[in-house]
Amino acid sequence: MTHLLLHKKAIRLRTQGYSYSEIKSQIHVSKSTLSDWLKYIPLRDSYKERLHNKGVIARALGSKALKEYRIQKTKNIIDEAVSEVKRHTLDLWLIGVILYWAEGHKQKVHNPSQRLMFSNSDPNMIKIYMEWLLNSLKIKYEDLTFDIYIHETYKRSKDILIAYWSDITHVPAGYFNHIYIKKNKVFSYRKNRGKNYNGVLRIAVRKSADLNRKVTGWIQGICKEFIRRI
Repeated sequence: MTHLLLHKKAIRLRTQGYSYSEIKSQIHVSKSTLSDWLKYIPLRDSYKERLHNKGVIARALGSKALKEYRIQKTKNIIDEAVSEVKRHTLDLWLIGVILYWAEGHKQKVHNPSQRLMFSNSDPNMIKIYMEWLLNSLKIKYEDLTFDIYIHETYKRSKDILIAYWSDITHVPAGYFNHIYIKKNKVFSYRKNRGKNYNGVLRIAVRKSADLNRKVTGWIQGICKEFIRRI
């Protein structure tokens, strides 16, 4: 087809309400050429509405496809990383110390007698921490106290909260001493604040100030050992 015939066909398709991409799929010219040919061709309002709606749908589908791609990509990366863990030596003692370093209550100058105390809402983190207490530090159940904190906005019944954390920790319900309801309003966009949110569990070890001091020493020793290797 000659250049002139291509030009005429492009104009005819445009006057019929075709989009630039639809025309380009039938007429193989550059985008800039097509723009020069058609920039002064008027479109009926009905055609404009059709192209607008088509663009909206295309963007929505594109966004959905991109989101699904990212979800699948994320899953693939995580699954591969999970399999890689098997190739490494997992040391419960070290994991527990690092976990306490990140989330535990530290010895402070103004509070040098801080007990060993750990607070978190992540059930898996709580499970690993409990394993560390019981198997690495040889803490007995009777030396532990469990308190639940939850904001009033997200509160559950006492029985539901205790049953949930009892199942996570494998500790009888009678060990859960208090449930504290925070009265202040909370504005949060976190996704885990829905029906699956069961507050924060605080685990404390009775008469454990010296143990907390020892954990502080372990943390400092880990820092010293790894910094020495740098």
